[in-house]
Amino acid sequence: MKLLLDENVPIRLLADLALFFPGSAHVVELGFESASDETLWNFARDNHFAIMSKDSDFHHRVLAFGAPPKLIYLRCGNTSTALLRDLLLTQVGRITKFLADEGASVLVVSQ
Repeated sequence: MKLLLDENVPIRLLADLALFFPGSAHVVELGFESASDETLWNFARDNHFAIMSKDSDFHHRVLAFGAPPKLIYLRCGNTSTALLRDLLLTQVGRITKFLADEGASVLVVSQ
């Protein structure tokens, strides 16, 4: 499955994540930089993306409506891009298992 990185996830992480999750995209490169959560949610669902975000609104949305789309919820606060990259790269196996689990809807990634 591919990832849709939300605005609050640095676009510079896309190249690293796309190595493991081909077809992944960032909302800015798709022209969704000011899109509503509902628009992003529907796009992700309709195009088979899992959303990666720090936005608690997506967490509330997946709890209310369920998946798809799945959510990778980043709970690491304000951190450098380098530290976030390192964190996510150490979690690739866990993210892959989560994406393959049909019954899972939210994966929380924290430091």
